[in-house]
Amino acid sequence: MSIKMTAPSHTPVLLKETIEALAVQAGGRYIDGTVGGGGHAAAILERSTPGGQLLGIDADPEAIKVAKDRLETYSDSTLLINENFVNLRAICIKYNFFPVHGILFDLGLSSLQLNGNGRGFSFQHDAPLDMRLSPSQEVTAADIINTIPETKLARLIKTYGEESRSHKIAHYIVKERPIKTTLHLTQAIEKAIGTKRGRIHPATKTFQALRIAVNHELEYLEAVLKQALSLLGFEGRLVVISYHSLEDRIVKQFMQQEARDCICPPSMPTCVCRHKASLRLITKKVVTPSPDEVQLNPRSRSAKLRAAERITAPDQQYNTFKKPSFSVGTNAQGWRRSASVEKLGGFSRPYRLILFEPTNRRGKM
Repeated sequence: MSIKMTAPSHTPVLLKETIEALAVQAGGRYIDGTVGGGGHAAAILERSTPGGQLLGIDADPEAIKVAKDRLETYSDSTLLINENFVNLRAICIKYNFFPVHGILFDLGLSSLQLNGNGRGFSFQHDAPLDMRLSPSQEVTAADIINTIPETKLARLIKTYGEESRSHKIAHYIVKERPIKTTLHLTQAIEKAIGTKRGRIHPATKTFQALRIAVNHELEYLEAVLKQALSLLGFEGRLVVISYHSLEDRIVKQFMQQEARDCICPPSMPTCVCRHKASLRLITKKVVTPSPDEVQLNPRSRSAKLRAAERITAPDQQYNTFKKPSFSVGTNAQGWRRSASVEKLGGFSRPYRLILFEPTNRRGKM
């Protein structure tokens, strides 16, 4: 099936590995929580035909527009929402999109955001220091750079950017205030630690730290992983692609914890937590791009994929279904919703591709 490609060039990372990890099946119901340019979403929809359905979410309204064009071929089976994935559970309940066969989070920035879109995500293009994924957020990177105390700025750069020279960088940034553009910030960083480049540009870690802080990326990731688990059906897959150690650590620890029956401290003589494993690890070791993929798409070099499978019934807090029922229809394979969920509305007809405006949730420091 052909895919309309009117959007800027976008190469999905670890595409083959992602589709395999999700175990995409015909007639399946999937969530792409960071739909971006729609590359992974298009592959999921193609593999899940006939009968597949996809909910795509992105905080960036520009990304939603690009995905809409790319996925036009699948408009009858796709729903796109302009929202932050931290509201995943509320979105799924609102549109009756649960339980699902698979959920994907690709945590990297899209080509659209990196290729000079005027919001300052990249030090390679001079632009205002914005870095907000959504225009509804109030705090920009310029607000952080120009207002918080030097010691707090140094701690932010060290914590979120894992930058060992954070104090020196913060000191030079404060000396250069006010800083309003990416070029000015990059020059301040180079004054602090030099222009010598190894594997990465000297400004990379500081830019990463600011983007994480502006968009609350680590806090939102921790929150959405818990929500995703409660939305997966039995044997549903959770796949996450991260791009730096802070994200990967959160994903790894979450999956490992949910794959264990007991999470008591080792010092406890007997189990008192009553925790029961709800996931089975699909990837015992992290999956990384092949040398060929890195050569073709250098931005993929830091990608790390982890996947897990739901081994228990969905979260009972919804009180809308007990155990997923299994049946095979004429146009679909695998489990469908139980009768109690179908009474709530189900999918009497395919979704049309619609653009939804974001709710007025503003992020604050």
